Amino acid sequence: MKTYPVVLTIAGSDSGGGAGIQADIKTMSALGAFATSAITAITVQNTLGVKAIHTVPFDILEAQIDAVMSDFEVKAIKIGMINQPEVVSIIVNAILKYKPPHVVVDPVMIATSGDILIHNFAIEKMKNELFPLAEIITPNLNEAAILLGYMIHDIEEMRSAAKALASSGSKSVLIKGGHLSGEEMTDILWMADEQKIYTYSAKKTHTKNLHGTGCSLSSAIAASLAFGETIPQAVNLAKEYITKAIESGKDIEIGHGNGPVNHFFDPVKLKIINTNQ
Repeated sequence: MKTYPVVLTIAGSDSGGGAGIQADIKTMSALGAFATSAITAITVQNTLGVKAIHTVPFDILEAQIDAVMSDFEVKAIKIGMINQPEVVSIIVNAILKYKPPHVVVDPVMIATSGDILIHNFAIEKMKNELFPLAEIITPNLNEAAILLGYMIHDIEEMRSAAKALASSGSKSVLIKGGHLSGEEMTDILWMADEQKIYTYSAKKTHTKNLHGTGCSLSSAIAASLAFGETIPQAVNLAKEYITKAIESGKDIEIGHGNGPVNHFFDPVKLKIINTNQ
């Protein structure tokens, strides 16, 4: 028998289609994985910003996760927007119950527009209970600053910050440096088990179409892990994917604000894995 590697995204819905669940599904599909989803919150959102957030009833969120995990052989879980502490508990309990092989946590806190997406109580609970179960966490500079309580100004400080965040228990930490000044986008990966830093750099693309880049990158990592890649290689492949998605979508006009990347810049050849291996 053959199948697609299944990835579950647990995140918020973006009605504008550029970030959240919508970006996750597009990314996973573009990379050949089978995307399933559990929606944590419904946002009233477009390229101009977030107008409102409605938390999905907790029992419905839990039922969504159970429905997917009890039926599919989920190879990886990507966790995005968590706006309530109760949502953290539901996800933590599900991970402990189903023990998925790979867990990627993208601590989404601030939208591209600058809107806050999470309650303070959820941040501490996420750090204390969810991060220790993660194989990798993927904060950007602003999110890392919130988690650590201080700003990060350069690559050397990114290296120190990645090590500091790993003290929460995650096996690895990827800090995304897209907000740094300069002509390169540099991300720093700290592998706690190896005690090793990996550096990923790409030429910066000047565009306003960056909505959903963090969601897409973490989803690409999850999809690559589902295919059996190591963390450093999964990050490398995801970085390559999002760089091309940004470049190919830089001049596209979608909406009147921060537009999305081009998730389908390259027609995918669906990958199928042999379940007997």
